[in-house]
Amino acid sequence: MTVVDAMERMSGLHPGFRRAHALGRCYDAVFTPSGAAAAYTTAAHLAAEPTPAIVRYSNTAGDPGEPDGGATVVRGMSVKFLSPETDLVSLNVPVFMASTPAKFLDMTRALTDKPRDSQERADAVIAFITANPESVNAFQEAATIPVPESYATIRFWAQHAFVWVGPDGVRRFVRYRWEPEAGLRHLTAADTADWGPGHLLDEVTERMPVSFRLMVQFAGPEDPTADPTQAWPSDRPEIDTGRLEISKPVADQEFWDRSVFDPTRLTDGIELSDDPVLAYRKRAYAEGHRRRAAGH
Repeated sequence: MTVVDAMERMSGLHPGFRRAHALGRCYDAVFTPSGAAAAYTTAAHLAAEPTPAIVRYSNTAGDPGEPDGGATVVRGMSVKFLSPETDLVSLNVPVFMASTPAKFLDMTRALTDKPRDSQERADAVIAFITANPESVNAFQEAATIPVPESYATIRFWAQHAFVWVGPDGVRRFVRYRWEPEAGLRHLTAADTADWGPGHLLDEVTERMPVSFRLMVQFAGPEDPTADPTQAWPSDRPEIDTGRLEISKPVADQEFWDRSVFDPTRLTDGIELSDDPVLAYRKRAYAEGHRRRAAGH
């Protein structure tokens, strides 16, 4: 069983939809760099001139009929910078749930065919964490996520380490975080219990324009770069690389929603780190896209 197979079995097969983040919507945006990144990376979209972008908001469910309300729903913000084309994929939890592709497959296999919110699934999660204690942070974060007021009031992390290559050739490990300019605002699960699928997509569309700052954290000498389950200490230096303003839904929703937002699609000045989960995601995304394109 592959990861894609296991995800289909967890959420059911919904032909034409992503195996995760099935229900989403795409928006036009512009990223305006602050100039602070230019000393550390030659990436053109982080240098000086504004660049157009496409943003996709979604929750992580593989079922497009999943209600938007309730606690512990993980949500995503994917950004496709268009000039040059490079993708940044992020979630509202700071760390990933497995340290290697094999362990992620073990996790999805353990949860396959177990009903959501059932004791059987809870027992499977506990068994996985017991065998893989490095994953406890991600599960704790996911279990305590508050319900956001809006996609515009969520903090998003890209989770994986990347390598910036500077104009002087120096290589630095970095991690990305989107900070909402509207601030962090949450609701209670009771307030949102009657939300249907796509409620937050409708809300953020009405709220636009919305904006985020792209914060970049630099690794210390001992910080793990190959393990996405481990956060770096909060006292590590960071810079504000610029502002993303999201303005309106894209004109061709069908075209952009078919697109792949691939975190391994990089540009000059940015390279993959030694994180094996990050490298594996390209294969999983490609297989999911192949099945969607075939109508499966």
